[in-house]
Amino acid sequence: MADPSSFASPEQFGTKHLHLKLDVDFSRRVISASTSLTVRSLQDCLCQLTFDTKDLTIKEVSVNGQTAKFQLGASHRFKGTPLEITLPFPLARGQEVIVQISSETSPKSSALQWLNPEQTAGKTHPYLFSQCQATHCRTIIPCQDTPSVKFTYYSQVSVPKELVALMSALRDGHIPDPEDCSRKIYRFKQNVPIPSYLIALVVGALEGRKIGPRTTVWTEKEFLDASAYEFAETETMLQKAEDLAGPYVWEQYDLLVLPPSFPYGGMENPCLTFATPTVLAGDRSLAGVIAHEISHSWTGNLVTNRTWEHFWLNEGHTVYLERRIDGLLHGENLRQLLALGGWKELQNSVNTFGASNVLTNLVPNLHEVDVDEAFSSVPYEKGFALLYHLEQLLGGPDVFLGFLKAYIQRFAYKTVTTDDWKAFLYSYFKDKTDILDKVDWKGWMHTPGMPPVQPKYDMTLANACTALANKWIEAKESDLSSFSSEDLKDLSSYQRTEFLTQLLLHEPLPVSHVKRMQEVYIFNDVKNSEIRFRWLRLCLRAKWEEAIPLALKMSTEQGRMKFTRPLYRDLYNFDKARDEAISTFKKNRSSMHPVTEMLVAKDLHLSS
Repeated sequence: MADPSSFASPEQFGTKHLHLKLDVDFSRRVISASTSLTVRSLQDCLCQLTFDTKDLTIKEVSVNGQTAKFQLGASHRFKGTPLEITLPFPLARGQEVIVQISSETSPKSSALQWLNPEQTAGKTHPYLFSQCQATHCRTIIPCQDTPSVKFTYYSQVSVPKELVALMSALRDGHIPDPEDCSRKIYRFKQNVPIPSYLIALVVGALEGRKIGPRTTVWTEKEFLDASAYEFAETETMLQKAEDLAGPYVWEQYDLLVLPPSFPYGGMENPCLTFATPTVLAGDRSLAGVIAHEISHSWTGNLVTNRTWEHFWLNEGHTVYLERRIDGLLHGENLRQLLALGGWKELQNSVNTFGASNVLTNLVPNLHEVDVDEAFSSVPYEKGFALLYHLEQLLGGPDVFLGFLKAYIQRFAYKTVTTDDWKAFLYSYFKDKTDILDKVDWKGWMHTPGMPPVQPKYDMTLANACTALANKWIEAKESDLSSFSSEDLKDLSSYQRTEFLTQLLLHEPLPVSHVKRMQEVYIFNDVKNSEIRFRWLRLCLRAKWEEAIPLALKMSTEQGRMKFTRPLYRDLYNFDKARDEAISTFKKNRSSMHPVTEMLVAKDLHLSS
């Protein structure tokens, strides 16, 4: 099965191990790499290998020590450039060779963000972090940049000696760089096979603090106390996840809190979860972010989607596990509220893309589609909704958890497609095929828009949110004095988020209503980023001009795409904010993550 997002040919050969030597040069903003790939031929008379590259300079290639001819093929708009290596001798099926490639990244590598000292908390040292998911590892090293290929790796990273390097692997000590006394070499080993998108690197003035038997939290020292405090429950979550999904195979579960420009809430890099600093603002959504990334240790990292068209297998199962953990820690009612909130997030995504857009299919066709442009909550929330619907059809949470555990066991260390998953579902529930046959599989998998069935939710925690939202929607000007701060007194931060989410799915409120809401609820002062984000969107849609500077501030102070992109889109759609939104973006784009910058430029209808 071909991966439309890669040039590599996993049916011809597979990478089994990488040995990396990386040299990080902050002055030139490049990484020089010597990549030794142990590859195994999967066919007879294999004469050529094709790897993915993008914006790389390839210096030399050897195979088992013999110089090999190579050429770069035609460049593709987003896939990059195939590296075609002519083997000095043909390979037989099962034969292994070591391909060594010397290369250098470009300063514009889309996987890397280089930060000046002033963009860090400490203001003294530069900082570098990578984000390879989905198809950006090819901008750091030549590789089979497809999730269908898994390999182990060992890495040596040379960095200035005052900085610390970490990778998505177990730490294996550090030594002075024998070639430069001003540098250190950090070493790492990843003994569990992983796909290329899970290679990760960070270099900065980092400090670590042990917060559990398997966990050290890493960040700049300015964030260390807050991070250690916020992540104190990590080991408890890990144990709950093991109860649900089976043993944790990665040994170490460290956490890294990144600078604000990190484009995602979290990234499940093995042995070292990357997390946004937006979760340090007393944010109850933190628990969800960490429960989600922990769950990926099984669904995603251990059992991996074979191509990005099957991304829902990673994310739908992970959201399902995340919410089961939330239910165990905080009660089933919270799981139900979060599941209902997820359905609303799915409605928002479908509304943004358009209900007939094929990118809202659970299994989209990604031929000639940039995976970054296809990214949304659809694989997460449509995937979760399907699994939650099946849970209800097949006998409840405990019965369905039995299936999930068996699925993880069956496909651990492997890659999987939707057809593989469905076949296993049918074999596991072989006594319930009559129920499964009634599921509208085409409607769920291959039809755009909302799913054909909405699961049932316990509304215990949602009813108060709905009642208050409806009161605001139906209120006339003369009713506004009836609202007071008491309205929110008994609502948790999760319920306040749900209240605002419900309002966002309705027609915009009159500006008089959002002004009154600010008077009584003082949402402008809220630090919780999930609440603040929804509140500012509500104000922009109501065309309240006073919200413009606050929305621009949130769009630029942090770079999490979940927040930044919708805010910029709403600012663009508000005629009085449009010019300022565009000028603010242009002023700040050089300090944004390269993927965030590319997508926000599209949101603002800028050609480059």
